[in-house]
Amino acid sequence: MADVAFRGVEKTFGNLTVIHGVNIDIADGELVVFVGPSGCGKSTLLRMLAGLEESTGGNITIGDDVVTGLPPKDRDIAMVFQNYALYPHMTVAENIGFPLRMQGMSSGERRERVTEAAGLLGLETYLERYPRELSGGQRQRVAVGRAIVRKPRAFLFDEPLSNLDAALRVQMRKEVKLLHRRLGATMIFVTHDQVEAMTLADRIVVLRDGRVEQTGTPEDIYKRPANSFVASFIGSPPINLVEGAVHTGPTGPYLVPRANPEIAIQLPSGLDYAPAQEITLGVRPEHLTLRNKTGELGLEGKVVFCENSGQESAVTLDLGGLQLIASLWGDDPPTIGHRTGLEIQTANMLLFDAAGQRIEPKATM
Repeated sequence: MADVAFRGVEKTFGNLTVIHGVNIDIADGELVVFVGPSGCGKSTLLRMLAGLEESTGGNITIGDDVVTGLPPKDRDIAMVFQNYALYPHMTVAENIGFPLRMQGMSSGERRERVTEAAGLLGLETYLERYPRELSGGQRQRVAVGRAIVRKPRAFLFDEPLSNLDAALRVQMRKEVKLLHRRLGATMIFVTHDQVEAMTLADRIVVLRDGRVEQTGTPEDIYKRPANSFVASFIGSPPINLVEGAVHTGPTGPYLVPRANPEIAIQLPSGLDYAPAQEITLGVRPEHLTLRNKTGELGLEGKVVFCENSGQESAVTLDLGGLQLIASLWGDDPPTIGHRTGLEIQTANMLLFDAAGQRIEPKATM
């Protein structure tokens, strides 16, 4: 296994730059997830690492080797694709062992490696079947097995769960995580699904428009997003973002929302606020509390929508033009049209400046 590094990596297509001087460090044995919206450059970065795309600038290293100009076969990586890419005329055993056969490995050693990989993936009873006889999840396991037998320095996964149904995706996420623990391998996983990123990753790299917006653990990304884009991309239901201006009253600083200047939202102290400063308040749905009585500074909302997914409900409240989503646990969500007081947990607020960057609390002596 080996660490992986991107140093000032760029990619252009004609006059269009799609990757802008990206720097990423991936430690030996880490599972790092590249996540971002469609077109952000995550798959392009992975393909450049694999050698399937040429980089326009910068260097990529695997271990101590600069691999930027090497062909894919000389990079000692294995890639798992979205569409499985299995050979329909080969059995499961033949598909898994195909890379070893191409390397000229003896049939006995191939058989041993294939058996080992099949055991890790629960495919022992399927080795003589053909891809057409397998479910989508089983085919994806075969594709992963074909990567495992090579014992590469790094595993690359390019949205491998996209073609699976919801239940299979959950199951395969678990299997990829367990596989990583068993192998202790360096893995880089690309997805546009932020739930997938949060549940799989040791660290997440959030990308937008070919640039790294933030790198950190799932907890860092969720609780301490670098900017309002990261905050809005990670989290389901999504974070509430409220634009407005800061004012100061007897109870301290408060926000007057642009969507409804008739209300005020209490802000945390300990931050530097300029008079009438334009900011964006971010509050996760789980940090909104509904009350029978009116909340702080007279906050009250009307339930206009409720999405019940079992034990959790995402409740949309209208505060005179300002809409907020609250997450509620339990089997008795409020009814549409019900008016309720609400409180926003000040300690869990996130604040962003006019440029979208998170405002840090003042350092204490």
